[in-house]
Amino acid sequence: MSESTTNDPAAGESHTRDQGEPDSQKWLSGFVSLIGLWLAASPFVYGPAQSMLWNNLLVGGAIFLLAGYNYYRIITAHPTSTGVMSLVALLALWMVVSHFAIGGQFAIGGLEVASAGLAWSNIVSGLVAAALSAYIAYAAGRGVPRGTAAGTR
Repeated sequence: MSESTTNDPAAGESHTRDQGEPDSQKWLSGFVSLIGLWLAASPFVYGPAQSMLWNNLLVGGAIFLLAGYNYYRIITAHPTSTGVMSLVALLALWMVVSHFAIGGQFAIGGLEVASAGLAWSNIVSGLVAAALSAYIAYAAGRGVPRGTAAGTR
């Protein structure tokens, strides 16, 4: 008799659970999601900075939702979405430079747009989120064999 490679509901878990993502990617995605939540809430912690309020709410909320989506994919035995985590890395890098771009200044002295605490919070949080999400996307991309047709993995 030959062994079947299809998913048999009576046999238990599918074969994708055996090929699941490492736990580190799951927890890193969750941590990046929490950083996005912090970025969205930080204007209310550091005081009203109207020029940065909507930027932080929208971009921080997007990071929270996208990284949370990737966390959900991993815990439900789906592979990490490289595209989603790459987008999160780009959004996090935007958070690093957004104070300077919105304020029209390209020097640290131009932080009159918002409080210095909010600016440094965005810079540090953005760098950490960008580094972690870029690592998750890189690690997920390394696991895909080259030259295989889509859906044959």
